[in-house]
Amino acid sequence: MKLRVGAALFGLGVLLLVFAAGLPFYVAPAVTKLPYDLEPTTSVAEAKNARFLKITATGSSVSIEVPQGDLMSNVEVIPQPDDTKDRLPKDLKGDAVIWDVYQTVRRTDNQDVVSQYSTELALYRISGAAASWKDQWLNETGADGTPVGNVKYTGQIYKFPFGTDKRDYQIFDRDLKRATPAKFVGTEKIKGIETYRFEQRIDNEVLATPESSIQTLVGKFAPGATSGQIVYSNIRTVWVDPVTGSYVNVREQQHKELRPNTGTPTVLLDADFNYTDDTVSRSVETVKDNRFKIGLISFWGPIVAGVLGLIAVVFGVWLVTRPEGGTARHRAEPAVDDPTPTRVDQEPVRDTDTVEQPRQQPVGGPLSDEIPPASTNWKSEDPTVPTQRPAPGEVEQR
Repeated sequence: MKLRVGAALFGLGVLLLVFAAGLPFYVAPAVTKLPYDLEPTTSVAEAKNARFLKITATGSSVSIEVPQGDLMSNVEVIPQPDDTKDRLPKDLKGDAVIWDVYQTVRRTDNQDVVSQYSTELALYRISGAAASWKDQWLNETGADGTPVGNVKYTGQIYKFPFGTDKRDYQIFDRDLKRATPAKFVGTEKIKGIETYRFEQRIDNEVLATPESSIQTLVGKFAPGATSGQIVYSNIRTVWVDPVTGSYVNVREQQHKELRPNTGTPTVLLDADFNYTDDTVSRSVETVKDNRFKIGLISFWGPIVAGVLGLIAVVFGVWLVTRPEGGTARHRAEPAVDDPTPTRVDQEPVRDTDTVEQPRQQPVGGPLSDEIPPASTNWKSEDPTVPTQRPAPGEVEQR
């Protein structure tokens, strides 16, 4: 029985050791990639007392104004596992995923839509950076039939790499249509999670704007001007979980203004967007859950499995090799009635207090073949010791 148990423990121990060795090399890499079936997520940011451009078309007339109020931005990320499987080219299969993303900015007082966009792009599963995919697109006007390939995404855009480093990264800016550096500026704890803080500064960049849009704005805000530019600035701060690369918090201090060739500049956007507390809390909980899974598989799992496997192997070997129980040798004791046996070399003890019994004569008389006991004292006065018999014709001497 113990041989079977020992062999089973040994086999289980070897299996656990193999499992412990395989976890960090084969299983852990699978959980440090963007999954194909990632659940859709929504991030909400709000800007208090913002100024923003509002264009309203009513029939043939267009109303343009810059009101002030609170804004709320919703960004929805919807992974597309079927498209990922069927539409990606061979060089991206297994390495990238396709996401659809939608953003809507509304006024919080009346829910009027201020701006919105939709896009489809491919992201590398480990680095989180935008992949070069010819079918990506961006729709900022809501028009039907967005031409595929009208944007070229580069750098980070919706997340950072798994295992983010303390270095600068490139973040794609949707207004500029290109990536610019985001500098690592330090670490900061958010609701108990240590994050890496990155800061991207965009200063007075001229946006590529259709001439028809420029003329509409100049006609409204600078009637004496013939042309102008829209200048864009932004301080984008992202707090990133270094383990998963997920955004824990985001702040964007956006500023846009119309600068006509003649006249006074007009502010078109001045908004300080920050993740809501609820969004930050959900991000922290998601990060904690994913950190636990990654830590369990890449660190704690191999340690626990390795220790248990080693214990099982050692105990199994011990069970197989240890001697059978109850096989220890014991000295056999003589089976005698007297619990105190007499030593062989001990002189016989004479009992002087007992009556001497008459000597038993040997059966068969004097001619018996039994040899009497020998004595070393032939002259003993002890009448019990036999004397030497005289030879024929010799007188016995006393």
